[in-house]
Amino acid sequence: MTDEWEDGAEVEDFKPLTREEVRQWRERQPGESVWRVVGWQIMLAVAATLLAWGVTQRAASAWSALYGGLCIALPSALMAYGLTSSALARIMARMFPGVAKVSLAGVLFWEGIKVLLVLVMLWLAPRLIPGLNWLALVGGLVVVLKAYWLEFWMRSRRAS
Repeated sequence: MTDEWEDGAEVEDFKPLTREEVRQWRERQPGESVWRVVGWQIMLAVAATLLAWGVTQRAASAWSALYGGLCIALPSALMAYGLTSSALARIMARMFPGVAKVSLAGVLFWEGIKVLLVLVMLWLAPRLIPGLNWLALVGGLVVVLKAYWLEFWMRSRRAS
């Protein structure tokens, strides 16, 4: 049976999967962890630090690049912990009853915490890093932000 939408295109009715079809679909899907992205972020922060040191031969630039990378990696690690920790998930479940609401509320809550922590870390940068090099800090920050794309690329290579 098909339904006709306003634009004239026909759409087939939704057919739920059987238990066996669900099992097969899950076997085909790769089991990924948010911690893999955090690992890539830490490795890229170290790489950005070494690159900044190699290019400038200044410790302040290397520390600035490392701090910029940590401004992304540490809040991401906190968010990953918050989303994967069972104790914190139980607290969120009590605050927001309903599975879909808990998932969305948890992601939004931890994303907000992550953004606030990034802003606080950036605000503290001039106080914590003597001789702060803003260009190196932003460079480290941008390099570590690319960890998401790197993990996506690596996952697509593993799948093929």
